[in-house]
Amino acid sequence: MRTLSIIIPAYNEEKTIIPLLQKVIDVKLINDIRKEIVIVNDCSQDKTEQLVTGYIHSCAGNNIILVNQEKNQGKGAAIRKGLSTITGDYVIIQDADMEYEPEDYNILLEVFLKENLKVLYGSRFLNPKNRHSYQSFYWGGRLVTWFTNLLYAQHLTDEPTCYKFFETTFLKSIPLQCNGFEFCPEVTAKVAKSGIKIREVAINYYPRSIEEGKKIKWTDGLEALWTLLKYRFVD
Repeated sequence: MRTLSIIIPAYNEEKTIIPLLQKVIDVKLINDIRKEIVIVNDCSQDKTEQLVTGYIHSCAGNNIILVNQEKNQGKGAAIRKGLSTITGDYVIIQDADMEYEPEDYNILLEVFLKENLKVLYGSRFLNPKNRHSYQSFYWGGRLVTWFTNLLYAQHLTDEPTCYKFFETTFLKSIPLQCNGFEFCPEVTAKVAKSGIKIREVAINYYPRSIEEGKKIKWTDGLEALWTLLKYRFVD
């Protein structure tokens, strides 16, 4: 049987990590595909680790793994740690907040399997029902996407999306170096340079505010642009 690995990088997500994990567990994947859930706790200073540990003990029989980083290194480092842990045939990145809908895994899986893809992105902008919390994030995402398309001849609508879905062996073959939020532009750049035109499907999106714990900053947008430019000319 095939397995979908779900990497969840988490830093100080005590308010949302358990409801998110429950939503992930409750999803029944198509084609009897199994789930492997890998939470990478990025040295949280709140109760994230304790809550996840207790939840795993209460959910015997579910394939849930907790990996603890010894020091806080960032989202990209957490994803790379998760990649070294997973064993599934496919992998998706899942933020630990409640902005993305795990039920959408099946939307991605259906297209991924039908079209025999190596990579597929879930686009927030292809779904007209979605709203966005801040104009700065909306236009920042649009700018990063436009810059991606300009540099790499893609036709994306949502480069910074969390829902990036891969064939595991393909993702593991990409030499990632990221530590922070630059995971998205780095992996997109390197996928594009491999000659792949990245396919997208519409997904749901429920943005949270800075007060609710949103961590990305405008400086991360500048870093994304620099990362895209750097990998356009550097292997």
